[in-house]
Amino acid sequence: MDETGCKNNIACIPLFALAALQKLQEAPVSTVTVHRQAASIAAPHARVSTPDDLDALYALACSGGSGLTNLPPDRGALAMKLAASARALTDPAAREAGAAILLIIEQAGEIAGTSCIFPRVGAEWPFYSYRLTRQANRSRAVNRLKAQTLLNLANDFDGEAEVGGLFINPAFRGAALGALAARARYLFIAQHRAWFRRRVIAELRGYQDADGRSPVWDAIGRHFYDMEFHEADRTGAVQGNQFIADLGPRYPLYVSLLPPAAQAALGRPHDDGRPALEMLLAEGFADGDYVDIFDGGPTLHADIDQLRTVRDARALTVAAILAGGTPHLVATGTGASFRVARGAVTPATTADAAIDPALADTLALAPGDPILAVPA
Repeated sequence: MDETGCKNNIACIPLFALAALQKLQEAPVSTVTVHRQAASIAAPHARVSTPDDLDALYALACSGGSGLTNLPPDRGALAMKLAASARALTDPAAREAGAAILLIIEQAGEIAGTSCIFPRVGAEWPFYSYRLTRQANRSRAVNRLKAQTLLNLANDFDGEAEVGGLFINPAFRGAALGALAARARYLFIAQHRAWFRRRVIAELRGYQDADGRSPVWDAIGRHFYDMEFHEADRTGAVQGNQFIADLGPRYPLYVSLLPPAAQAALGRPHDDGRPALEMLLAEGFADGDYVDIFDGGPTLHADIDQLRTVRDARALTVAAILAGGTPHLVATGTGASFRVARGAVTPATTADAAIDPALADTLALAPGDPILAVPA
């Protein structure tokens, strides 16, 4: 018996649910039962990775070029990431140690993209970024005020969460999979809120010129680390970031002393990353204070509970499977069974909703199943 005093009492069922149940009773039996069968899922959806994804993930990584720190084209590194992701789903110690949870975007049986969540950053090795600060100096002798922007090596986000690794295979772009990959991460966080602390950050790949070179790396990093950008990027992805502190600048850097191309590139995302930047800003992330130490790409940050997807997500129970409704992103399951897909939902009460048959097929949902839904 629940708090309303209902127990198998038809008078306690909302009118919406009664109408839905009546329609279900009138439907053929096969129509009602097919939603538990998910033998072949053609519709786009997000799911948690498994070690069996290695071959497809390696092929995806090889198509991404340099700069994808969380998706290196290295089979050994990817195998370790997949194993760590699986451990993080069941082992709190793995999450505290900084293991990333990798989400797969799948369409028609093919891996179309990825995104990932780090419950903690700065656990296994410090998480470094450049913090931009402003300093103003005034000379009474010449009656002049001069402001300077400085780059300070910082690890202000140690212990917080990070979302990253968003990459969609160019062959699948234009199908709105980027938004699915991005927001699936926030639904995962909402579904596992106790795993995360207060803040979350997101790093975007920095600007590269027509020759694929990073002006920021060429102006700063190359002089400290004595290696090319792609080598430093791969070293960080495979071996960790301790070498950044070991060899990096000990004192603030004056932005005005950098070449004009490097100054213009600070905080500028890669041309392919502009849609991701817009999605992050729309989600509630703030920009402008931090940049990546390698390529100067923007590092954004937000309070988790103020993220649009987390704030607006509603825990509902599937009352019926019916055509119609408004577009939503719907999550189901926890841990290794977590999945997200886009579909039509008709919220009925504060706790019940109807979902369309295609969404039910994709997520293998049936009446009575719990879901987490947010307007798409």
